[in-house]
Amino acid sequence: MSSPHRIYEEIRNKIIGGDLPPGTRLRERELADELGVSRIPVREALPYLEADGFITSQSRRGAIVTELTLRDVQELFDVRLGVEVYAARLAARRVGNGANPAEVRAAMARAERALTDGDAGLIAESNAELHETIVALADNSLLTAMMRSVFGRDRWIFRMTSDRDPVVACAEHRELCDAIFAGDADFTAATAYAHIERGRKPTLETLKAVLPP
Repeated sequence: MSSPHRIYEEIRNKIIGGDLPPGTRLRERELADELGVSRIPVREALPYLEADGFITSQSRRGAIVTELTLRDVQELFDVRLGVEVYAARLAARRVGNGANPAEVRAAMARAERALTDGDAGLIAESNAELHETIVALADNSLLTAMMRSVFGRDRWIFRMTSDRDPVVACAEHRELCDAIFAGDADFTAATAYAHIERGRKPTLETLKAVLPP
C-alpha cells in the first residue's frame, strides 16, 4: 500500500470514528507528527479525501472536515437506492451463473458474530464490510470505484447513529444474503431496495439532533 493511500485511510478512519469531528481544521504538520510521517504523504492524501467528500478546502481556513447536513444524508440514501441495489442484482446474477459467494457468506457470519458480541462499533464495521463484499461480488470495476466514496460516507453515518435495531438490521442482511445465494436477481434487488429504504427514516430522525438541514 502506497504511503499516501495509507495516510488517506488513517485520516479517513479518524474522521469516521469521530477523532476528527466535522469542522475540524486539518493541519499538515500536526497530522504528519501524529501519524509518524513527513508532510508530503499527508499533503498528497488530502485531495483524495476531498474527492471522496470527507474534507473541504477553504481559501482562508485550509482543509477542514466536511460538515455534513441532512440533505447530504438524503442524497446518500438516494444514490444507494440506485447503485447499491444494482450491485446486489449483479451479485445475485453472478451467483446464479456459478460464481462462488464464499466471501459474502464469511462477511455475513462476521456480522452475526458481532451482533452476538454486542459491540456497537464492531457491528457497524461488520455491517459496512458486508455491503462492500456484496459490491465486490458484483465484479464490476467501475461500480466498485463509484461506490468507494459512497461506502466511506455510509461508514461515517453508521458511526453517527445507532437508532436502528441491530437485530432487525441483521435479519434484513440475512434475507438479502439468502436471496443472493439463491441467485435470484429480481428478488435480491427488491430486498436490497427495501433494506436501504427502511434505514432512511430512523437515520434521519437520529441525525436531526446533530446535523443542520
